[in-house]
Amino acid sequence: MLKAFLERVRQGHRTLAMPAVGPVLPASFRGRPVLDSSRCTEGCRECADRCPTDAIRLEASREGAGPRISIDLGRCLFCNECVEGCPEGVIRFGRDYRMAARHREDLVARDGAYRLAGALDGEARRLFGRSLRLRQVSAGGSAGCELEAAALQNVVFDLGRFGIQFVASPRHADGLLITGPVTRPMELALRKTWEAVPPPRIVVAVGAAAISGGPFAGDPESLDGAATVVPVDLFVPGHPPHPLTILDGLLRLLGRIRE
Repeated sequence: MLKAFLERVRQGHRTLAMPAVGPVLPASFRGRPVLDSSRCTEGCRECADRCPTDAIRLEASREGAGPRISIDLGRCLFCNECVEGCPEGVIRFGRDYRMAARHREDLVARDGAYRLAGALDGEARRLFGRSLRLRQVSAGGSAGCELEAAALQNVVFDLGRFGIQFVASPRHADGLLITGPVTRPMELALRKTWEAVPPPRIVVAVGAAAISGGPFAGDPESLDGAATVVPVDLFVPGHPPHPLTILDGLLRLLGRIRE
């Protein structure tokens, strides 16, 4: 007992000060992509061809200029294949962990343009802004996104200090946090869980699989995301997303972070 106490004293205060202070991220962290279409070479499709989920689009630009590039973060696995396959350096993964969006179309990143999640409307923000209970549903996930969501409850992120908690029963929840591509065996379970949450309710889709099916998209046993079964209020991209990306999205949804 004494050794444990002394070790805690040695470690000091470990809870992140965000959102007041930005976090220190590891060198290997891959955040929101930074794109520079001016470097694109006409006819080169190496980055798009190497993308395993068809997340990259090359659109025709004005005459004399190269194509415009965009990345659908709802499909992106952050696997770095596009970066390694682009000799011109058009794509690189930045350090910005802020990527959650309210609408599916807002997850498409282009040159210098990305719309972060906005807050719920006034009445919903009044109801959930200071106390939010979520039931986590793994709808066929690989456990990656589930582990990152669970990490939000540890001493580093301490989700509870914001009034946000995970609960065991949908009857006690204000909404769902869904991970996984929604496999066919999980469709009915997800629908019934959503129906068991008393309205008004919110839904958060966490990870590429829950947004678009991710690496499982197109599989006959995958429904390609939570929005095919229930309405989604917040999309958190990543494969899996960092706990900070999830936390930032939730706080923006509740109006606790504003630009």
